[in-house]
Order: sequence, then structure tokens, then C-alpha cells
Amino acid sequence: MEHSSGRPECNGEEEAGSVSEPEDTVAADWTAVAEAMGFSYLEIKNHEAARSPAQSVLENWQARSSKASVGELLSVLTKVERKDVVEDLRPLIGAPELFDAFICYCQSDFEFVHEMIRELEQTECRLKLCVFDRDVLPGSCVWTITSELIEKRCKRMVVVISDEYLDSDACDFQTKFALSLCPGARGKRLIPVKYKPMSRPFPSILRFLTICDYTRPLTQDWFWKRLAKALSQPVSHS
Repeated sequence: MEHSSGRPECNGEEEAGSVSEPEDTVAADWTAVAEAMGFSYLEIKNHEAARSPAQSVLENWQARSSKASVGELLSVLTKVERKDVVEDLRPLIGAPELFDAFICYCQSDFEFVHEMIRELEQTECRLKLCVFDRDVLPGSCVWTITSELIEKRCKRMVVVISDEYLDSDACDFQTKFALSLCPGARGKRLIPVKYKPMSRPFPSILRFLTICDYTRPLTQDWFWKRLAKALSQPVSHS
């Protein structure tokens, strides 16, 4: 079974069908799932005649939607508050994906994040980065999923510092949350990266950390190798 792309396999469909029947005493039943998938009222009424309406909806959804995947199904189930079904599906999906680093960035710095992906993931470094816009499925609570990723699924966090970063509420939350997990930076979990000149002061809460500075011409040749080495080090929990 695929994690984020491809159609759900038969086992996943049977599991979803078996736990999503209308007789389940839950507030959001299979009709809410069908509605969230984009089925019309008349289409949902037609599915009621099937022996297994939920199974019928899943099969029809896969046949007509290019976005039908395990990840998209989980997103739909979360949206309609069917966390019970999500938990039932977890054994079929496998363990959560783990990353070497969560990348904290604002949208205006996304071009540099693309370069980071090329240099750290698509080279011999073979690091695994968590990039929110690429790796997080829609439909999740932003603050909840971000906290879980930083604390439980990413070894470190790379903070892309810029003038725009200073105005980002999301970046501010991510940075402060990560710092709260490693007071005094004992775990060496945060790595600030400066990739362009700034007109505003460097954030005071990160001044005690050694930064990777891409703006220094003399050390640019070492930049990616140095960052990759820092991300490859074992995390200290002392």
C-alpha cells in the first residue's frame, strides 16, 4: 500500500468499508465521507441501494478521481471527524514517515528551499527533509501536525532566516516550539540558515546558535557539505 500516492489496495478498501457502515453509531457516517469526496446528493442516494454503501462509494471514488489515494482518504476521514476509522487503517498504512530535518521557512524563501531539496535529498547526501508544502496532506490542523512533526518525526529543524521570516507567525511558532523541546540547545536540534542579506536584526532567540551562513562568499563552497554533516550527526538526548 502506498503512503501518499496511488490508489488504495483492496485490503484498505475492505477495512474502510467494514468500519464505515451506516449502522455504526457515529455522528459523521459514510454519507459525510461521500459528501467530502465530492459526491452529489443524488449520487449518495443511489449508493444507499448498494449492499455495502461505503464500499460502493470507495470504488466509485477511485474510478472517477485522479486524486484517490490512501493519503487523500485519510485526509477526508480526518475532515469529517472519523478518527476511529483513521486509527483502524493505521496497521495497514505502516509506521509514520521519519525525517532528518523539518524545514522552517516562509513562502518568499521557497526558491531557496527548492535548492536545499536538490542539494541535500537529490545528491549523495540522501537526507530526508520535511517540507510542509510538499509533505503535509491537506485537511489537518496546522498547529497540531506541525508540533507532531517537529517533536516526534524529525531529528532536527533547519530554520531559514530572512527579513520575511521575522514577520511569519507560523515560523515564530515552529521556532519557539522547537526551542522548548531542547532548552539550552543541548540536543543541537536547531540549525539556523542565513541565505541572503538582512536589513533587520537577526532574531535574538537564535543568537546563541552557530549558523550556516550562505551570504559569505569565502565559505559558500563548504555550505551544503557543512549543513549535510550537521544534519547527519546523531541527536543527543542528554
